[in-house]
Amino acid sequence: MKSQEWLENGGAKGLSSLQLEDFLDTGRGVKTLRSLKSNDLILTIPGSFLWTVDAAIDDPILGPVISSVKPPLSTEDILAVFLLFVKSQDIGYEGRKAHTELLPKNYTTSVFFDDEEIEICSGSSLYLLTQQLKQQIQSDYLQLLNNLFSKHLDLFPLNKFTKNDYMWALCTIWSRAMDFQLPDKQFRCIAPFADMFNHSLNVQLCHIYDPQSGNLQVLAGKDYSSGEQVFINYGAVPNNRLLRLYGFVLPDNPHDSYDLVLTTHPLAPLYTQKVALFALAGLQVNSTFSLKFSDPLPSDVLRYLRIQRLSSSEISTTAAKCGAKDMISARNELEILNALIEACEGILDGFGSPLEELQRKIASGEYQEGSNSWAAAHVSVGEQKILKLTLQKAKSLRSCLPSLNYDVIG
Repeated sequence: MKSQEWLENGGAKGLSSLQLEDFLDTGRGVKTLRSLKSNDLILTIPGSFLWTVDAAIDDPILGPVISSVKPPLSTEDILAVFLLFVKSQDIGYEGRKAHTELLPKNYTTSVFFDDEEIEICSGSSLYLLTQQLKQQIQSDYLQLLNNLFSKHLDLFPLNKFTKNDYMWALCTIWSRAMDFQLPDKQFRCIAPFADMFNHSLNVQLCHIYDPQSGNLQVLAGKDYSSGEQVFINYGAVPNNRLLRLYGFVLPDNPHDSYDLVLTTHPLAPLYTQKVALFALAGLQVNSTFSLKFSDPLPSDVLRYLRIQRLSSSEISTTAAKCGAKDMISARNELEILNALIEACEGILDGFGSPLEELQRKIASGEYQEGSNSWAAAHVSVGEQKILKLTLQKAKSLRSCLPSLNYDVIG
């Protein structure tokens, strides 16, 4: 049974006006066979076709087995096992199996990069996350192998449930699942055919889950002419996340970001009082701040650092108790800006390839467009550009301070 036939027979709407097509710039995507206006309903996939945790647990064969695993499986692992289980079946599950046959055989997410390719973005947040992710995948697979696969070899033949198979299933979920915040829970699903739409920043967010009917709907995110590729918008996603989860990047992505992690050691002076002030300010002791082109130095970074660097004479001041929204003192402000400048310079020095070198290799074609090396370079370029803006902003703020003896010159 063909996937489209399975969907249409079960009540999916809109498929007759849509067609899978290979496009030069994006690869496989969805083409409209009719003109569309923005917000037109173009596709409805009934809830019974969605790959969900509930669908896996309700399966009469798979459900009892995965429900018995202790500790309970994560949402990702349940969906991964569900995908691999259906894919491994020789009989039955014809519709879902037809969908798995349409899925990519290989992915270009960063966990599949070789050492030379991933090294191009060394120093970036993606580089560290990819190393951690590989270790996590190895650990999670071994846990599944010990707690599930090896105990039910009749259901999970090990030649079809290898670590590489598990990685394939995870990448299928990362790149194709849709997430929705419902009133009582976070809901994740993969919707057959709807998972074939590619991403564009030039359309509105246009995929909807209706918890009442259980249907997944896709609306036109803009006007389309017949024959055009139809896109959905994955949201404001930076390149480091696009490459880690979806396997592609957008050159000059306006939503690029760098995650700055700030923490305060428990042995730091006045630690207990500072923890209380962090809480009053709505901040965590271990905080991650997203630096963006639109806001390379968020005010919360300054607030955190002001509290972190408070002296004994400053910690009881009104400004400190009011969330450190404004300068505590010239001394404190100079110290935090010096620390921030030093940190940014250190992070930039830690990138394996400097910004200008990467830009040259991209422009010259040394990194072939669309290659893993090219994608890794774009991630590093975006993060370094943002850090340079943060550095520039910190230096500008420091230059406006009253004349004091600078401990750090930069």
